[in-house]
Parts: sequence; structure tokens; C-alpha cells
Amino acid sequence: MKRIEHLLGRVAGLFAVAGGGALLVLAGVTGIAVFYRYILRNPIFGIEDVTTMALTVLVAASIAWAAVNKGHVSVNIITSVFGRSVTRITDVVARLGSFAMLGFASYALFVKGSCGMPCGAMTSNLGIIHTPFYYVLAAAMAFYAAFVLSHLIIGVQHWHGADPNEVTD
Repeated sequence: MKRIEHLLGRVAGLFAVAGGGALLVLAGVTGIAVFYRYILRNPIFGIEDVTTMALTVLVAASIAWAAVNKGHVSVNIITSVFGRSVTRITDVVARLGSFAMLGFASYALFVKGSCGMPCGAMTSNLGIIHTPFYYVLAAAMAFYAAFVLSHLIIGVQHWHGADPNEVTD
């Protein structure tokens, strides 16, 4: 399982690089758009389309990176009230539910993205096809599902001890 966690960390690093690139594109496009709109008084046509697609990549990267770095919000009240004996069960239920929802979201994004232009999945001004952006979001959701599944397996392996993935802060 350590190897799988290491591999997932590497994949999250790739998502982070993609997100960093999207952030640079977003910052550059925003700077250029502001310059053209307010200094040259000539707004750039379709700039919203480019920023929307860059934000999509940034969100996908954020989902994956935050998963690995425990950046998603969780409230751990059950442990403080009932103890580890109950959270063993609730962790399994929550992780199975999360895995199912993330897997379904990933599947739905792949299906919706594969339709592309025939379904009208393109931006309104420049006609940028949404397909690759749906796929990036689907990959991020699939990554998060794999990450949750790995935590489920690790939690079951540590059934009689402390779960190393449980936040105790």
C-alpha cells in the first residue's frame, strides 16, 4: 500500500503541475484582458471562454492535490464522542460512500465529455469544445476515488490499531 500511496502522490504532483500551468495562463490572460479593456478601451472577444476553461483545469488540479495533502475539510466529532471502536465502522461506511460518489461523478463526467459538440458542450464565444476539460475533471474525480479506496484498504488493514489516515487534530 505504501507503493500505491507513493504513486498517488506522484500523480497528484502531475495534477499540481497542470494546475500551476492553468494558474499562470489564468493570471496572464486576466492581466492582458484588464490591460486591453481599461487601457486600450478594446475588450478582447472570448476572454471569458479562455478563463473558464483555465479555471476548470485549476479546479481539477485542486481536487487531486488537496486530497493527497489533506486539504479537504472534515469534522471528526464521532471519534471524540464515541471513540475509535465506532469510527472503524463509520470510516468504512464514509469511505465506501465517498468512493461510490466519486466513481459515479467520474463516470458521469467521462460520459458527458464524450458527447462533445453534438451535445452543444462548447463555450459560447470561441466555441472551445468542453470534451478535454470534462476528461480532466473526470480524471481528477477518478484519482480522488482511487485515493479514498486506498485509505479504505489501509483503514481495514489497521482495524485493530490507529488508522494512519485519520485526522486527529
